[in-house]
Amino acid sequence: MKLKHIVLLGFITLFAINIQARESYVSSPDKNIHISINIADNITYSVDFKGQKLIAPSSISMDLGFGNVLGHNPKLTGSKTKSVNEILKPVVREKRAEVLNHYNELTLSFKGGYKLAFRVFNDGMAYRWITSKAGEITVYNEEANFSFATNQMVYFPETKGYITAFQHTYKYLPLDSISNDRMCITPALVDVDHGPKVAITEANLRDYPGMFLVGNSNNTLSGKYAPYILKGDQLVNKKDIKRADYLARTKGTRQFPWRVVTIVENDGDLLNTEIVYRLGEPSKINDTSWIKSGKIAWDWYNANNIYNVDFRAGLNYDTYKYYIDFAADNDIEYVVLDEGWSNTYDIWDLNEDMRMDELTAYAIEKGVGLILWVEWSTFGADIEALTDQFVEWGVVGIKMDFMNRDDQYMVSFYEQVAQVCARKKLMVDFHGAFKPTGIRRTYPNIMTYEGVAGLENCKWADYADPEYDVTFPFIRMLAGPADYTPGAMNTAQKKNFKAIFNRPMGLGTRAHQLAMYVVFESPLQMLADAPTAYMKETECLAFLSEVPVEWDETVVLDAKVGEYIVIARKRGNDWYLAAMTDWNKREVTVDFSKVANGTYTLEEFVDGINADRNGNDYKKNIRTISTEDKIEVKMAPGGGWTAILRDSVN
Repeated sequence: MKLKHIVLLGFITLFAINIQARESYVSSPDKNIHISINIADNITYSVDFKGQKLIAPSSISMDLGFGNVLGHNPKLTGSKTKSVNEILKPVVREKRAEVLNHYNELTLSFKGGYKLAFRVFNDGMAYRWITSKAGEITVYNEEANFSFATNQMVYFPETKGYITAFQHTYKYLPLDSISNDRMCITPALVDVDHGPKVAITEANLRDYPGMFLVGNSNNTLSGKYAPYILKGDQLVNKKDIKRADYLARTKGTRQFPWRVVTIVENDGDLLNTEIVYRLGEPSKINDTSWIKSGKIAWDWYNANNIYNVDFRAGLNYDTYKYYIDFAADNDIEYVVLDEGWSNTYDIWDLNEDMRMDELTAYAIEKGVGLILWVEWSTFGADIEALTDQFVEWGVVGIKMDFMNRDDQYMVSFYEQVAQVCARKKLMVDFHGAFKPTGIRRTYPNIMTYEGVAGLENCKWADYADPEYDVTFPFIRMLAGPADYTPGAMNTAQKKNFKAIFNRPMGLGTRAHQLAMYVVFESPLQMLADAPTAYMKETECLAFLSEVPVEWDETVVLDAKVGEYIVIARKRGNDWYLAAMTDWNKREVTVDFSKVANGTYTLEEFVDGINADRNGNDYKKNIRTISTEDKIEVKMAPGGGWTAILRDSVN
């Protein structure tokens, strides 16, 4: 599964340890990122990038209660260094078929049975606590500070509390304006003036609460965590939920989550990094042959608004048979049955109109996989029996929803779901979910996560708009795939948009929607609109039937956070290219020499001449080009462009 090369290093320029001075250093393989660790009455770390101070000395510790605070009055007993340069081959290829995992690592050992590991890549750094204690331990608090050397601007996805759908848009704020009563989800992105982009998140989150961030009105972001939820309230989501005075009770011998600081020089590098995936643990699933990505015909966004049929559309057998036929006829691998196929809070109480035994048998006959939506607590209460039933029906996966938390109990529940579903050969789509943290490397049957303000929000609001569409890929998507659920065939400019729950429309242009299938990563990628709508738009449907959801290679051609994205992705011999803009009309240059060599056929979808008035206006062109060519792509406000570059020889 991987080619590996590990070298143990001595005291060279990449690593330095001076026990007398109690200072340690570790640098990235390219030496651009430099970490300093100071051990005095407490432990602090600082980060430089190409000689520029990014993170000033920042204190870190972990409070185990009763005066036992890891990192307070530390006694260094030893250290170990290593360098790793290996190629990972993901089971599910999100950005590329091979992932370079190249880093230097320094692990410091302390009296009292704990260690602190720092791992530095060319695109960021991470640290984590490691404990070796008998029995169980209780974590009362973890101090994780990110103290920036100077005031900077930050993309701050603010939330009001620990119970949240993790779908926040981004406020662009000065660090020193954020007080400790303001909190955001992660990742958050710091926009360093005349410097790199710095994203803060976490990885390998297991049996421990997720990390939020708060400010201190003084250029510092600090970790904050949902306290442990007491047993009587673990299966409910409510504001007055009963919480303990600690964060987690866990094994005394374990590795804690990585605290991740992504550091990249250019905006586009945020779209290319796979640092969170690399920090996950290797797969625990031996046979992964049954894990298959694909596109999904989805019902909930379009409210089953199919027409030109001779049956009553709705939550019934005939409607979903229609979805299955549509998928089978258009090379769409899956159909999701969202809320309504059973009682939300009693999954065994089936909707008789769906005729599940017949419907699942029909899907198998047509070669279409079914994915079933489930409410998390109801599903979790009878997970073994329910998954057995799903397997008996021939269902291929679940879409679990409404978790809206990341306390220790919920984080552990995600892993339980992944384990049970892996054992039953079921894929998983987490909705109402916190961001990915690399566990999909460990359980590659976890295909995608929501944690994004996707297209469905257009049913009731206007914030899932083109500006958001060219912002979250740099931030939320660096953590992992995002189930945005694109594909609106009815789109509108800002002045013409209206949120209509059962007759929704997307914001921006048709070409913007098609571009999402290349820009947004999700190995289970939805087609959100009604089959009838797609069948009326045959050119668009042909593109959606063909566009891949896994990629052999990704090249970012040009990008700026919150403004535009121009990207190319390769699958087989073909390249798929896309551009998206915010609410500003924009012209971008596409340089084909950056992705291919020779003569190709270009099949492109461009904003129509009237797309600034009617978002549905687009034009399809087919022409022959040389990869020495550059073309100018003009996008309307909220517009887009997407193209397939086909090898003319083939």
